[in-house]
Amino acid sequence: MAWWEWLLDICGALLLGCVLYGAGLIVRRRLLARNGGTFELSHRLRRDVPERGWTLGLGRYSGERLEWFRVFTLSPRPKRSWSRDELQYDGRRAPVGAERASLYPDHLVISCESAEGPVELAMSVSSLTGFQAWLEAKPPGTDWSRAKGGEH
Repeated sequence: MAWWEWLLDICGALLLGCVLYGAGLIVRRRLLARNGGTFELSHRLRRDVPERGWTLGLGRYSGERLEWFRVFTLSPRPKRSWSRDELQYDGRRAPVGAERASLYPDHLVISCESAEGPVELAMSVSSLTGFQAWLEAKPPGTDWSRAKGGEH
């Protein structure tokens, strides 16, 4: 076989791999949405550099938990999950600097406290309304900060 035939075979295999990966992402998103509505939710994984460390993802409410899935992976399992009674909403702000390019358009940065420390999420205004309603719907007396003796 000539060198150009090898090159065509390699290009064809790479193209097929890209198409299969894209189809896998579409199927995964459909399967995630089938078990409850999903919404665009970014999570700041690294806090060591200001305005950096954001990863695009999908959020899904699953009973008493908020599950976060990375966008560009084929894994059906959430990368992070927070229990409703361990999250406390602290406020919101507009993205600044490099965050504007890292996040979905028109998303707000949400600050929360959890039993494990601060959590930063980014979501749309309509998703924030749903998030706040989900947090407020928790049963009374399940505030983790009081259970740990903290004041917020």
